[in-house]
Amino acid sequence: MTDTKQHSPGAPPATLQGRVFTPHSHQDLAEAIEFAFDYRGDVTISLRSGEVLCGYLFNRETTSGRSWVEMFPASHPDARRVYYDEVATIAFTGEDTANGKSWDTWVTKKDSERNLEAAQVASQAHARGHL
Repeated sequence: MTDTKQHSPGAPPATLQGRVFTPHSHQDLAEAIEFAFDYRGDVTISLRSGEVLCGYLFNRETTSGRSWVEMFPASHPDARRVYYDEVATIAFTGEDTANGKSWDTWVTKKDSERNLEAAQVASQAHARGHL
């Protein structure tokens, strides 16, 4: 697979944003699609026919006879199915909304939300005379 930026094989780079993958085998394509499936931004898929689709990839099927991905194209309200053998390149063109976010940041946010909710419940219980 040709990648416009280098990364370790089998492991996604720190950020995929701005990368373009040109797969040279079914395995390369499957790897690029897995990266795209986990990516939290729009991707641009160039088809062998010359058509270009930009949107959010949300589903894929690899266990049936002919593997495919589904995406919500930015320019169309309906989902679009694209078969693996139609894909020429996959570019990570949209902003990765999860880049720089970490598990610790998420945990801190959830703890804050839980503490706020607990304080509200306690306040309501106290107002009803239960505390």
